[in-house]
Amino acid sequence: MHNRQISKSAFKAKALEYFRQIASSGESVIVTDHGKPALEVRPYRDTARQPLDVLRGSLIRYEHPTDPVAVDFWTAAQ
Repeated sequence: MHNRQISKSAFKAKALEYFRQIASSGESVIVTDHGKPALEVRPYRDTARQPLDVLRGSLIRYEHPTDPVAVDFWTAAQ
């Protein structure tokens, strides 16, 4: 995918047109300020995950959850 570079002033003059092109093509546009890349305008991609998916795999399995906790655990946590 090739990213086009557009000056800040050119982008400002035709922003809605560029938004439509970006939405339809899926390609991003680099907006430059004095010839240097300043920001990237790209289509939105929903990467949201379910709250429980974030936690999935983070829990340690306890074989005997009612056993007393080892003293080493508490000293290591300090």
